[in-house]
Amino acid sequence: MNNPTPAIVAQSAVRPLPRAALLVLCVSYVIAGFVGRTVWKNDDITAFGYMLSLAQGQSSWLNPLILGMPPETDGLLPYWLGASAILAAPGWISAEMAARMPFAMLLVLTLLSTWYAVYHLARGPQAQPVAFAFGGEAQPTDYARAMADGGLLALIACLGLAQLSHEVTAYLTQLSCAAMVFYAIAGTPYRTLGPALGLVAGLAGLVLSGAPSVAVLFGLGGALLCACEPHDDDAARRRGMAWAIAILLVTGTVAALAWQLGLWRWRLVWPGDGGKEWQSLGRLLLWFTWPTWPLALWTLWRWRRQLTSRQLHRHLVLPLWFVAVAVISTLFTVPHDRALLIGLPALATLAAFALPTLRRSVAALIDWFTLLFFTGVALFVWVIWIAMQTGFPAKPAANVARLAPGFEPSFSLLAFAVAVLATLAWGWLVHWRAGRHRAAIWKSLVLPAGGAALGYLLLMTLWMPLLDFARSYAPQMQKLTALTGQQDCVEVQALTRGQITALQFHGGLQVHPASSPPRCPWLVTDAVRAGMEAAPLPEHWTQVASINRPADKNDNLLLYRRADLVEPSR
Repeated sequence: MNNPTPAIVAQSAVRPLPRAALLVLCVSYVIAGFVGRTVWKNDDITAFGYMLSLAQGQSSWLNPLILGMPPETDGLLPYWLGASAILAAPGWISAEMAARMPFAMLLVLTLLSTWYAVYHLARGPQAQPVAFAFGGEAQPTDYARAMADGGLLALIACLGLAQLSHEVTAYLTQLSCAAMVFYAIAGTPYRTLGPALGLVAGLAGLVLSGAPSVAVLFGLGGALLCACEPHDDDAARRRGMAWAIAILLVTGTVAALAWQLGLWRWRLVWPGDGGKEWQSLGRLLLWFTWPTWPLALWTLWRWRRQLTSRQLHRHLVLPLWFVAVAVISTLFTVPHDRALLIGLPALATLAAFALPTLRRSVAALIDWFTLLFFTGVALFVWVIWIAMQTGFPAKPAANVARLAPGFEPSFSLLAFAVAVLATLAWGWLVHWRAGRHRAAIWKSLVLPAGGAALGYLLLMTLWMPLLDFARSYAPQMQKLTALTGQQDCVEVQALTRGQITALQFHGGLQVHPASSPPRCPWLVTDAVRAGMEAAPLPEHWTQVASINRPADKNDNLLLYRRADLVEPSR
């Protein structure tokens, strides 16, 4: 016997979010962070370095290397995507911009997959709202569309999505592929071609992105759901069993692919003793998934009768399984935040199913908190920008000068115009939300999503020069090349993959491993790592400078010149 659904929704509450507004929000969110910046340390520039290595023919496409060093993370797909885009791009597009294009498309695919996953889950009979005695309840298709809008808003609102979804790393490919698998399993009762393509591409993409165990767990959970969920007739039951068999076959195939490519490597890490690591993981779960986790918990509470019933409710069980896999990966693998990223689409789905059960007081609390928080963030960004441009207020300007010594502010009319328009749009959105209008089921997530997009857009426009200065190797490489002059041959020792890429990309230098006797007039090493590895031979090299990264005094490069080229002091 089915337990009554807690969702009580009238037809007037399921009008769709205006498509133009939703499109502008999504496009703004995707473009911000992919356009107008340089590559940042550490994972971003490291992945970009392997893409350059493949595109320039410096290593094999099956074995990408940077100066003989393989990637620290498994998975070839992100490097293939970036290198292919670099090779295909016209000459007027820079290499870093070309490499970002397929990853921007992956973020778009993530948003689309999440929307359609929520749409298909909300269409299920067990997810539908209560039927009214005299009619007027929300129609299934309209209800599903409005719920999908809410799920997409919840995903954009996640604080942890912003930066990691705009980097050219394997973690964005894992996120997109996980969203495709999530959509595929959600859509199995209603579609065939789309879910089939999403299932194959998603599971294979997870394997090729270095997450074979996650792919297998997703596949096994989806197959079990399709096999065990209740059906209204024999045709639906046969369809469910057919999908369960198909998912198992695809899962087995991608597991074999991972075995052939040597991607099965266990990297389980116990969070540690003493409780400190557990506390940091708890803080990560709280802020990274905000504001979806409170809504997801509300969903589990309000739909608890469905969860404890004997029948499986796919709109609850499927996202719960994906979230559980992501949380377990977060607890026992590193890096923790990137492992949690793949669970955000499913967590946003759970948050969406809280919307038809929210009380008016809870919705008002969400609105007020969001309004105060993101308005404060916007004011903070604007005040710091004004201080950088004018020197007033004096204290913020002094803080910027102290934290980023040597930074020279610049004014961009385009960035300023975009920031002004985004701020005005936020003001209009707040006015709309506070006004008297017909209730819409997605209204409680408009301000969180709009505020998250506003904050990220302001950072990527007004603060972009400062962030590029503080988070890239470019200023440090400029100091180094000013000392080396026209020489383009340097040897390196004890440098990270990102630092080597920075020497090649920002410095335009030909980089070689340290050798004896030396082949280049200059040697570059890291001040900290050099103490842990073999130091330069004193008879070959003479230190001439220590070059720090302006935003981090502990990030120093030591520059040596070949001893036979150093002029004797007078």
